[in-house]
Amino acid sequence: MKFNWHNPYLTTRTPLFARNAVATSHPLAAHAGHQALLNGGNAVDAAIAAAATLTIVEPVSNGLGSDAFAMVWDGQQLHGLNASGTAPSHWDTNWFARRYGVDAQGHARRPVRGWDSVTIPGAVAAWEALHQRFGKLPFHQLLETAIDLAERGVTIAPMVARKWHAAVPLLQDQPGFAATFMPNGRAPEIGEKFVMPAAARTLRLLADQGARAFYEGEAAEAIVRFAAQSDVPLTLADLAGYRPEWVTPVSRRYRGYDVHELPPNGQGIAALIALGILEHFDLASLPLDSVASQHLQVEAMKLAFADIYKYVGDPRSMDITPEQMLDDSYLAERARLIDPARASQPLSGMPASGGTVYLTTADESGMMVSFIQSNYMGFGSGVVVPEYGISLQNRGAGFSSDPRSANVVAPGRRPFHTIIPGFLTKDGQPQMSFGVMGGDMQPQGHVQTLVRMLDYQQQPQAACDAPRWKVNRDFSLDLEVGFHQGVAEQLGQRGHRFTSLNDPYMDFGSGQFIWKLTTEGSDGYVIASDSRRDGQAVGF
Repeated sequence: MKFNWHNPYLTTRTPLFARNAVATSHPLAAHAGHQALLNGGNAVDAAIAAAATLTIVEPVSNGLGSDAFAMVWDGQQLHGLNASGTAPSHWDTNWFARRYGVDAQGHARRPVRGWDSVTIPGAVAAWEALHQRFGKLPFHQLLETAIDLAERGVTIAPMVARKWHAAVPLLQDQPGFAATFMPNGRAPEIGEKFVMPAAARTLRLLADQGARAFYEGEAAEAIVRFAAQSDVPLTLADLAGYRPEWVTPVSRRYRGYDVHELPPNGQGIAALIALGILEHFDLASLPLDSVASQHLQVEAMKLAFADIYKYVGDPRSMDITPEQMLDDSYLAERARLIDPARASQPLSGMPASGGTVYLTTADESGMMVSFIQSNYMGFGSGVVVPEYGISLQNRGAGFSSDPRSANVVAPGRRPFHTIIPGFLTKDGQPQMSFGVMGGDMQPQGHVQTLVRMLDYQQQPQAACDAPRWKVNRDFSLDLEVGFHQGVAEQLGQRGHRFTSLNDPYMDFGSGQFIWKLTTEGSDGYVIASDSRRDGQAVGF
């Protein structure tokens, strides 16, 4: 790939070149990963150190009660890890119907926040699984920066402060939230110090006793006791029985590269479907930021979403497989539905039978890590276990109450999940670890940045900085500030409906990219970090 190194978009960032690399959404987390590499650790060590630190410096987006997914290139092959949470043993549609009633369709109502949105957290188990399989440094050493920042305090960064302020009115009454995240009765201001001694206590437990202390030790007991205070029958057996799963990534060829995503219950397959549809169009023949190019990408994304919202859930409850949704003839059929001149309101097809933080790391041995960790929707459930600083995700909100759905809530099942790490290979060799965090924006960010890099040869930082569009759940369209007004008007003329959603947490996503330089005379990586967050790319 010969990139065009010009960046036509307003940005304060330039691509970074290094042999060892870390890119995260917060500079102190990038520093923690960088320090792990300097101490002789590998890319997995760096990812764990950065992930632990992000729970302290960016608590709006993740915490010790997060879920996580990862892909690791170990130097020889690509591995996938699904550390999304499972539903507690008491969760089924009948339990929610008794507790919250039913809607007009007769389906159980389920809350979006609070204890009854919390599945078993998976992030801490992900750190342990990654370390046991690939880590070099002692586990306790990887938590040192996070512990220090939790105890001494961290100065609040601008984007973190803005998202924190937006979340407080929604969550201030959730159990444990105000005591933890509203010091002085409010959200912290930019530049104000914030300490989390309770989270430091849990991190020290993990450093001393290992990650299972979260699921079987005193931290687990504290979680169960606190749940009982809200009449939630979460059990120690629910926590002790949790394990992440090593999985085989699914992939799709695009412009001579193989794009890899994790299989369902995540939504990564949406990016592969959209790219498989776009493979039937010559995007490179169209001007880069033209209405013709953007329209085709939007329509492909809408078709992909129509399918995954119907068919994707826990693999054990899916009737349609990823292979069916990615079938060449099926995607060709879906591509024929796109009218280059008009927007559509797509329906799902019928395949043939048969808030989040993202970080990426790489080292000079060739190991590369694509890692994502999330509480969802900004502070997740809003529930924080006192004295242990465990802020819990609300991934249970991703379930359906429709008994006909592949994503119906049931004990031990994993819900439809929005967080997706990405990976790119060429001819069986690693090319890029990447991700774009932000709810439903994630597969859309994967598609838009990959098209810019692979079809138009934009360098990673420019592809990251370019203004984005976002397809909403009702297939209306949001356009980011900075989108060319003429293109926006022409999209409207083609029938696209625009919606300006008040979505201060998800917005248009935030990406991190590490591209391996493989051309003759090149060495190491080029690294990009999204200017939509406080983050940073570092390396040496």
